Amino acid sequence: MVGVPKLTRADALVAVRNPLSFIAARWTPAPRTVRRAALSSVVMSVVIVVTGGAVRLTGSGLGCPTWPKCTGDSLTATSAMGLHGAIEFGNRMLTYVLCAAVGWAIVAARAQKPWRRGLTRLGWAQFWVVMSNAILGGIVVLVGLNPYTVAAHFVATTALITVAVVMWQRVGEGDAAPRPLVGRSVVQLVWFLVAASSLLILVGTVVTGAGPHAGDSSKVARIPVDWESVAKLHAVLAWIVVTLTFALWFVLKAVDAPKGPLDRTRELFVVLLGQGVIGYVQYFTHLPEALVALHMLGSSLMWIWVLRLLLSLRERPATAKADLPGPAAETAPLTSA
Repeated sequence: MVGVPKLTRADALVAVRNPLSFIAARWTPAPRTVRRAALSSVVMSVVIVVTGGAVRLTGSGLGCPTWPKCTGDSLTATSAMGLHGAIEFGNRMLTYVLCAAVGWAIVAARAQKPWRRGLTRLGWAQFWVVMSNAILGGIVVLVGLNPYTVAAHFVATTALITVAVVMWQRVGEGDAAPRPLVGRSVVQLVWFLVAASSLLILVGTVVTGAGPHAGDSSKVARIPVDWESVAKLHAVLAWIVVTLTFALWFVLKAVDAPKGPLDRTRELFVVLLGQGVIGYVQYFTHLPEALVALHMLGSSLMWIWVLRLLLSLRERPATAKADLPGPAAETAPLTSA
């Protein structure tokens, strides 16, 4: 039986001063482990969008009326605060789960052999976005759910999804310079699609800020625009995105593009159709909470697939097979730092 290496005083000092290096010296994750870690942060980023929407849609936005404590005297929700307090506090606790997922991605990226500094930086970028958005979430509560801060909170989460998806994609690639798979005109069309999708999301936050779901049962200020007019503009932008996606698919077929961009375009089109159906149904049924939550989920999925489409337009040659750790390397301890 192989014994567990005994930690020396020097090892303990290294573990305290630089725990990531300490772990990396003793653990080499398999490539699939790193990819799953990166995917976990993508999934949790989407979950936090949906649960954040649930807080607003159930009128629990001020279930914990202050921050960073839940009340002036208690760090956690109390029984006297009822369901709203439990929902708001539960959403706050999910931030720790998100941090754990991002932390796992950082540790796995740092421990990968050979070490790819760019992946680790993408993991740390997610961490700082999460921390910044947590503070912004506290500001949202302290200013009584001001709709502009609520919109900024959602945009920041979209930024988190962006970095998480890029890291997830980069795990499966090498570090060589990207090589385009399609012509420049196709790339420009996709960037136009990305810009239109970004504008669609931004206008969607205005629809939210002007609409009836303020996030609390008390009177909360709304963005002073006509809600239905903004909703119609949102629908027009959605049709522009759908049209661009449909046109892109024909262009990719015409230029005999690789399978990756074609598949991502087709998948995005399906996501957009589903999102469009939900959007119209919720509009004509006066915004039932369940459909609004589904629409928020659809918004995150749409953005993920837009990013996947953009990233599929180029390839980075994978690291030579000889440089990749074997399956047994994940559990084999290293004897030196």
